[in-house]
Amino acid sequence: MRIVDAHHHLWDLAVRDQAWTADLPALRRSFHLSDLAPPAAAAGVTATVLVQTIHAVDETPEMLALAETSDLVAGVVGWTDVTEPNFGERLAELLSGAGGRWLVGIRHQVQELPDGAWLTGTETLRGLRQLAPTGLAFDLIVRADQLPACVAAARAVPELSFVLDHLGKPPIAAGELEPWASDIRTLAESPNVSCKLSGMVTEADPEHWKLADLRPYAEVVLEAFGPGRVMFGSDWPVSTLAADYAQVVDTAKELTAGLSESEREAVFGGTAIKVYGLE
Repeated sequence: MRIVDAHHHLWDLAVRDQAWTADLPALRRSFHLSDLAPPAAAAGVTATVLVQTIHAVDETPEMLALAETSDLVAGVVGWTDVTEPNFGERLAELLSGAGGRWLVGIRHQVQELPDGAWLTGTETLRGLRQLAPTGLAFDLIVRADQLPACVAAARAVPELSFVLDHLGKPPIAAGELEPWASDIRTLAESPNVSCKLSGMVTEADPEHWKLADLRPYAEVVLEAFGPGRVMFGSDWPVSTLAADYAQVVDTAKELTAGLSESEREAVFGGTAIKVYGLE
């Protein structure tokens, strides 16, 4: 089975600091595409989606330039401030600039904010409505407590495709399902929302996690969204805090073993290709 990894990161600390890694020594180094390519190939990954890490204007053009020269990166989820009055112009510049054809989505680090109110602010909704006609998606990187705001945003802009990253960061380490599971089911009622089967190993106990810890959360997502709206993502290299690349892929395969062949093909490629419009 050929696999699309719909969520990974890259960064070069010689170019730009990643301040969020300050307390994560294992991530305080550069991670290049040459580091990812061998384990990805060994796992059967034939295409990836490169996702932004910080709110830096120059990061997205750099990622697009990399995609232009890569046989592996098939899409880029970048960043530009959707709340700015000139958001439409900035977006047009990215799309028409070098490597612009690889831009498939925009993301904002909502998880760093006190609550989810940003998602339904007047300026945000104005920007999201400008994003919708471009065919690009909007990735939701949020905490579990911010899921109700995701519901409100998805309902407010039904013409825009939203992608929930990392299952909305459920409290796997604590073994708690509610209210996360109920919020996920409510969010899945909006047909314009998809979900990434990603980021689970780092939401669990990174040193002692086991498959059984993850399964209830994967089952909720697969049941709520259906395989046609779920896509696999490794969240590499953040995932290396808890597992190597092969383990992450194998774990996702185990969690989807009960699906039909066509359903597994959707999770491991079809959904990402459809939602992000990958070439």
